[in-house]
Amino acid sequence: MAVTDLESFEARRAAQIAYVRGAAEEPLPPPMSRTGAVGWLRENLFSGWSNIVLTLLSILLIYWIVPPLLNFLIFDATWSGNDREACIATPQRPEVGACWAFVRERFAYFIYGSYPIPQRWRVDIFFGMLAIGVVWLAWLRAPRRDIGAVYFFVVMPVVSFILLAGWPAIGLPNVDTVYWGGALVTIVVAAVGIVFSLPIGILLALGRRSTMPAVRLMSVIFIEFVRGVPLITVLFMASVMLPLFVPENWSPDKLLRALVGVSMFAAAYMAEVVRAGLQAIPKGQYEGAMSVGLGYWQMMRLIILPQALRITIPNIVNNYISLFKDTTLVFIVGIFDLLKTIEIARIDPKWAAPVTSPTGYAFAAIFYFTFCYLMSRYAKNMEARLARSRNAEARRRRRWFRRRQKAAP
Repeated sequence: MAVTDLESFEARRAAQIAYVRGAAEEPLPPPMSRTGAVGWLRENLFSGWSNIVLTLLSILLIYWIVPPLLNFLIFDATWSGNDREACIATPQRPEVGACWAFVRERFAYFIYGSYPIPQRWRVDIFFGMLAIGVVWLAWLRAPRRDIGAVYFFVVMPVVSFILLAGWPAIGLPNVDTVYWGGALVTIVVAAVGIVFSLPIGILLALGRRSTMPAVRLMSVIFIEFVRGVPLITVLFMASVMLPLFVPENWSPDKLLRALVGVSMFAAAYMAEVVRAGLQAIPKGQYEGAMSVGLGYWQMMRLIILPQALRITIPNIVNNYISLFKDTTLVFIVGIFDLLKTIEIARIDPKWAAPVTSPTGYAFAAIFYFTFCYLMSRYAKNMEARLARSRNAEARRRRRWFRRRQKAAP
């Protein structure tokens, strides 16, 4: 090879070796089969043979259930009418769906029960106050949520009792609880159970972990006894045995007995949920709180319980959902909740038709599903918010640690 050619070759080789790209290479787009709707379907529904089989079975199940359900609830439903004749099949209309005309006529009874019609504005105010309290506490950016807590746990219960039960001294005639019914009773029982079960459950959980033998023993006996019997048994005991512990003229009415039974039953289950959260807190949290001189109740209020309740939010909401559905059992002791009013209304001869009962139960299912779904969605959003908060706090701690390391000599 000539000298000139060798020098040219060496120069080209040196130029290739010395070349360094100044800009980063643009990333290649992902394959079409991994992005968009196709990618989502492949990853979530058709990622393997077992997943494919389950997906196909689910599609068949949906095809078998959903179209007939939509036909019954919407497309073949009767939306207007004055009596059962509108909801009975005829040769001209062989397929008859849900009788929503029956629900529309009986809607007020489903909501208020036998509450006197001229006084139903009091129930409407109660529903409005309850909605304001729930939104005030559930909305994390609401102003003065501390005042909202006082309103929800102190002011609203007192005002609601005066409104619903009556107080003749201020112009509100008494309405006996035997006239309460429908969604009013369902919401009252659920609200009372939810409000009282958490604080009582916290006290029971702390009592079960107490170092005082008598307190621990009484807490364990109460929790295990109540959790070991069905709610129906607790309701019967509250309905039959509570009057035995007070003078006859002080005997609580039937609804109050059910409220006490439901609250105690829910508190026993809530105690175990809270206890699980307390056991999940590291021992160092207790030791750190005691090392700075905090007393027992200060330590629990400021350090331990906030962390324990945050850990157990999913289980707490799950208990609330279960409690809301279990309110239907109060009709066993003669209380007219939503399901009981539907049971009574469906046997009315005016609306006696084959589709009347399914329609009433469908209305109850929609009612319970709506409330339970909203509670579960709120819990999910709360979990996501707490997770973001924990991640942000972890990032701040890492940045602070790196700055300390750089500043160290």
